[in-house]
Amino acid sequence: MATVTFKNNPVTLLGKEVAVGDVAPDFTVLANDLSPVTLADSKGKIRLISVIPSIDTGVCSTQTRKFNEEAASLGDDVQVLTISVDLPFAQAKWCAAEGITNVQVLSDHRDLSFGEAYGTIIKELRLLARSIFVVDKNDKVTYVQYVSENTDHPDYEKAIEAVKQLTN
Repeated sequence: MATVTFKNNPVTLLGKEVAVGDVAPDFTVLANDLSPVTLADSKGKIRLISVIPSIDTGVCSTQTRKFNEEAASLGDDVQVLTISVDLPFAQAKWCAAEGITNVQVLSDHRDLSFGEAYGTIIKELRLLARSIFVVDKNDKVTYVQYVSENTDHPDYEKAIEAVKQLTN
């Protein structure tokens, strides 16, 4: 399992760690209108899945805004998903205030379905560990980053490059 810390304190990740080459596990999360969203809903697209502990914190906000900006130039074959355990209502309010329109922000609060399937549940905090996954059109995982310190930024450039390699 990935070794992760939160504010330099070791945390326990629950669920199954995902690796490059794996078939991306399906999951069910909630859209801001409480409708269910699954990985299968975006089948046939390249997916960049950005996982954050909480939308209303500095690094998480920056990460979501960064991928929102990048998503506009990645093309129609790419879908960017941001997943956290924040309530859908809070996510919707934050997205409206920040003008987030190119990223689908989703909640894993109800069942921790995504967190379990991708090994990102922080047991001690009931939050998701900061991580990035790129999934190709055939549901194969092509890029994974479990950020070792949850208060650090992910490698934005490597994640975007992983998506661009699939669009060429």
